Amino acid sequence: MSLRSTASLAGAALILPLVLAGCGTTDPGAAAPAPTEAASGDCADVATETGAVSLTDSFGRTVELDKPAERVAVLEWQQVEDALTLCVNPVAVADVKGYTTWNSAEELPEGVTDVGTRGEPNLDALYATDPDLVIIEAYTPDDEIIAQLEAYDVPVLATKGADAADPVANMFATFDLIAQATGRTERAAAVTEEFEQHVADAKTTIAEAEPEHTDFVFFDGWVDGGNVTLRPFGQGSLIGELGEELGLTNAWTGEVDPAYGLGQSDIEGMTEVGDATFLRSGTKDPDGDWTAELARNDVWANLPAVAEDRSHAFPERIWMFGGPRSAEKVVDAYVDIFAK
Repeated sequence: MSLRSTASLAGAALILPLVLAGCGTTDPGAAAPAPTEAASGDCADVATETGAVSLTDSFGRTVELDKPAERVAVLEWQQVEDALTLCVNPVAVADVKGYTTWNSAEELPEGVTDVGTRGEPNLDALYATDPDLVIIEAYTPDDEIIAQLEAYDVPVLATKGADAADPVANMFATFDLIAQATGRTERAAAVTEEFEQHVADAKTTIAEAEPEHTDFVFFDGWVDGGNVTLRPFGQGSLIGELGEELGLTNAWTGEVDPAYGLGQSDIEGMTEVGDATFLRSGTKDPDGDWTAELARNDVWANLPAVAEDRSHAFPERIWMFGGPRSAEKVVDAYVDIFAK
């Protein structure tokens, strides 16, 4: 799974159609057992509610369960991470290799069935795991993914992919929905409290460090026809808003999409952000190193952040569109750069 591929699922201008299709399996076999390893390191004594569950998902759909879901299939990485943070081991996940490449916030246990790509999961493999809930990410109430999954006799929890109006609130709205569906609301409240304290402590640390430069631009990119295309995470992006929560200033003020707060630029466009510090993903793109093209560009070399050695990569495997645990890793990366 390349960065360009992940980009295609985040940002209105870059979203590929989500088309579900079976991938030709004719004998799915017996239902897979649930993974047995702990979903998270602090899951030993997590309380689980009991009784019937009735909730309203991100698109106003009522989801009814006889009891909290235990065997969940999850088709997007933020929601996979969220389930693991809530101490729920998914029985099925879309694109295990991609998740393990890009997301280190929560490690997948052994025994999780890989059901293909996020855009085209293998429905035979998915339903062979006998899930009692399928958790998806959608973009509109009439998203094709919802309609196709509803044809099966398994409840579907549709969560909103992103919302640039308040990305942190949307992140927790998704997290809380999964907590309700799995009977882990007490766990969700504890994680939320931990996150808020984490941000407060990090903000204090950066303020006390009094960094000379507090403007930043986070971006990723890819090579297209020999040219580097950059994707700044602007106003309304989760990473941008987390930085501003810490007292920093996101210097990218160009046009962004209304869901993920993502823009687009060439190298010359980065001259417009003044002396802002440059930040980027540190995960190695399996399809090639787009940063190598930057290093060969004279315009890039003369930008203030580059010339002054203020262009930094975050640690590897921090997922830019993740849940609370990924967000904590983002916060830690900001602290490492601006409070050193």
